Amino acid sequence: MTALAQHVAERVRNQQTVVVGAGKSGLAAAELLLRLGARVALADAKPDLDPAALGPLAGRVELRLGAHTPAQFADASLVVLSPGVAAKKIAAALAPVASENVVAELEFASWFLQDPVLAITGTNGKTTTTTLVSQMLTDAGKTVFTGGNIGTPLCRFLLDGSRADVVVLEVSSFQLQNCQSFAPKVGVLLNFAANHLDYHADMEEYLSAKLNLFARMDASGLAILPREMRAELEKRDFTRAKKIWFGPTDRLPAPHLPGAHNRANVEAAWQAASAFGVSEASARATAAAFQPLAHRLQAVGEKNGVLFVDDSKSTTLDSTAAAVQSFERPVRLLLGGVFKGGDVAGLIPALDGRVVEIALFGAAREVFEPVLGKRFKLSWEPDLERAVRRLWTSARPGDVLLLSPATASFDAYRGYAARGDHFQRIVKELA
Repeated sequence: MTALAQHVAERVRNQQTVVVGAGKSGLAAAELLLRLGARVALADAKPDLDPAALGPLAGRVELRLGAHTPAQFADASLVVLSPGVAAKKIAAALAPVASENVVAELEFASWFLQDPVLAITGTNGKTTTTTLVSQMLTDAGKTVFTGGNIGTPLCRFLLDGSRADVVVLEVSSFQLQNCQSFAPKVGVLLNFAANHLDYHADMEEYLSAKLNLFARMDASGLAILPREMRAELEKRDFTRAKKIWFGPTDRLPAPHLPGAHNRANVEAAWQAASAFGVSEASARATAAAFQPLAHRLQAVGEKNGVLFVDDSKSTTLDSTAAAVQSFERPVRLLLGGVFKGGDVAGLIPALDGRVVEIALFGAAREVFEPVLGKRFKLSWEPDLERAVRRLWTSARPGDVLLLSPATASFDAYRGYAARGDHFQRIVKELA
């Protein structure tokens, strides 16, 4: 155990701690705290959380359920936030706790981590790039743990007693905003665009959270940054790490990942993997074979010459713009859901000359229709199925019927995956 880990263990032993969020990350953090000898309470906003959902932790942690209040945290020496929890959203409830004692699960786990870390953040493309760089490392013979904001929580990796040549983490702005010492060996910022403005006060706060990934890296670290942001980032004193800049290239062709944004993601993945000794030849072979992840520009079928593409993971205007720009064929576009912020008019240049029809569905009609209806053939349907069928009736051979909604899905679905799965079922049922 490192000196820092030993200090933390001594700090929490027999002390009251609170974990916020009863998802898999929260449960892993609670279990690690119990192993360190802490007393653990689990605070979750669901007032009717079934204790059975705690699995082996049932009866070992105190449940503090319902809307968060200061009383839930009044006795806490340490508060650990699950990845989806924004501290600002519960700031009033956290008032009894000193800010330095409120940390992300990522930060907490990093205190005990001994393996080198490659961490990836950005507004769009994080999961694809994280998965791709992990595959590059694995194909080169490295032992890799992949997790963080996707897959397995970092606390679970520690609980399992595993070791890795490289720990590859996808990290979110919520996690980074509550990090105080986390410092990867390699950090990647893929891009930056309007997102989570329902959580962050403004774009500056959102960018500051992203850049917190690099704040504690020293000269031995490597910061991989988007060339399109170079002018802006060079004005900021945000890291002591060595900086390199990337953009779209054809260095490593990835035929199953269309679009300039994916060419940039592949280049970022290669730069990150090369820092751990992966050869260009090995990375090229990985990129050539790599398939898109589910609901990320995923071709799901072709009927009568019309290609159906599921990009349900697109929850921002920028990701939808990138998706449309990935096709040379005419696009019939599905938009709609819970709008997360941004300038809809800024989407028009990416759509012009490519999108021949837009079908809105569900929520956010009042956001999209007044702006896009002036430029494009546009309709609205109350649900996704009717919107798909409307586009299908007008589609022509050679068209792309693209679900890239530029919104969150929670007006009608549990998440983007459920929305994409529904789209795929609709496609299968089309005559």
